[in-house]
Amino acid sequence: MAGLNVSIAFFFLVVGVCQALRWISKRLLSPGAYGCLARELAGSLQLCTSCLELRMLLEIGPWSGGFGPDVVLTLLFVLFMAHGASFDGASSNPTVSLQEFLLLESNLAATAAKLLAQGAGVGLGWALTKLYWSCELTHFHFIQNLIASECSSSIRVSLHQAAFAEGTCSFLFHLLLLKLRQSHPMYRVPALAATVTFLTYTAGPFTGAFFNPALATATTFHCSGSSFWDYVQVYWLGPLAGMLAALLLYQGNIPRLFQKNLFYSQKSKYKMPKVRVAVHREADELWRKRKGEKSHPEPRA
Repeated sequence: MAGLNVSIAFFFLVVGVCQALRWISKRLLSPGAYGCLARELAGSLQLCTSCLELRMLLEIGPWSGGFGPDVVLTLLFVLFMAHGASFDGASSNPTVSLQEFLLLESNLAATAAKLLAQGAGVGLGWALTKLYWSCELTHFHFIQNLIASECSSSIRVSLHQAAFAEGTCSFLFHLLLLKLRQSHPMYRVPALAATVTFLTYTAGPFTGAFFNPALATATTFHCSGSSFWDYVQVYWLGPLAGMLAALLLYQGNIPRLFQKNLFYSQKSKYKMPKVRVAVHREADELWRKRKGEKSHPEPRA
């Protein structure tokens, strides 16, 4: 359990360093630069380093540490709770940033800046985690360094099944995200953390259940067993298709592309009953008749 304790301490250190980075950049940068660059970079760095360490524990822990996947899933839930509480509005996910762009919540320049910051964050997180593993503080890290050059692809089913699995995970995640985006963080953060944990438990054995193109690129694209185009189809196009399907189902349209609602008719919330309309018409006709009689009185004999 000593190795597991070192990993837990590493998680706390990563969250603390990234939180300090957010605190400093928020005071030095303008709100626009902080929201598009520093916040996304810190969030992606935090997410990537945590997920790489969790992936290492999931692969090596059961036979080297004697603990099962339930320990890793519990850590995953706790970490995503911490991420949701500390990200300060960052998505750290390209499909979420593209969703905000399609919803007219972000312009093209801000979206491009977020995507670049996310790529830089996961790249920096991958490099720092490799450096941390090279210190070989535990036997987990020693074994990881031995097998790192021979990692295999996370795609363990056919290409179409893998793309469908990643797309389905992305669809469910984005559908819940759209439903809860106006909710209080007290309810939104645990719900999203539980959903990510469930999807990882369900689809993890087939594709790794990333449904985050930036995270998947840093984690598994360098592994042998699948071509670059296979990875693109599964980990880029699959989550993107899932996000678009969730947006269409929830909104009925894509505001950035077209305004016409394809699924839901726009009806007025307030309708006047037909009986009441008829009564109003009869009263109006009676009032006009009386007014006409008063304006044209009959001559006296």
